[in-house]
Amino acid sequence: MIRRGSEEDFDEIYSIINDAAIAYKGVIPADRWHEPYMTKDELRVQLEDGVRFLCYVDNDEILGVMGIQDRGEVNLIRHAYVRTQRRKSGIGSLLLLELISSSTKPILIGTWKAAHWAIRFYEKHDFSLVNDQEKDMLLKKYWVIPDRQVETSVVLVDKKYRESRGF
Repeated sequence: MIRRGSEEDFDEIYSIINDAAIAYKGVIPADRWHEPYMTKDELRVQLEDGVRFLCYVDNDEILGVMGIQDRGEVNLIRHAYVRTQRRKSGIGSLLLLELISSSTKPILIGTWKAAHWAIRFYEKHDFSLVNDQEKDMLLKKYWVIPDRQVETSVVLVDKKYRESRGF
């Protein structure tokens, strides 16, 4: 079952993010990795900045989370994670499809350039990479991230975005 995340889910969302983010260790640039990957304070800042999570729940346990953030003319998919032991079971796809179907705005997704599995996942769902110039512009316009993260990231866009830009 998919449902909206609530304040009561905070600790589980935090746990899932940090469990699943271990996949980045040794893959993303070493200067971008830290443990925990996301602190509780950082997660609170994300929530205060408007990130709203959907949770995939099975037997009263949250197995995956994916956030969406309204940034005016676009929505951003943020913090998409599935518990390590439940990866590749379709949970991420179900969460993404739910967020896509509920969005009337173009959707953008940022991820690490080195996270090839994540890029393939989004491409499988009809998102496409933008060039470096557009990526830099989008990351600086819609995300609040350090310049070093801009350098080491990519942006994928959906069909609505491509059509609105004449791609």
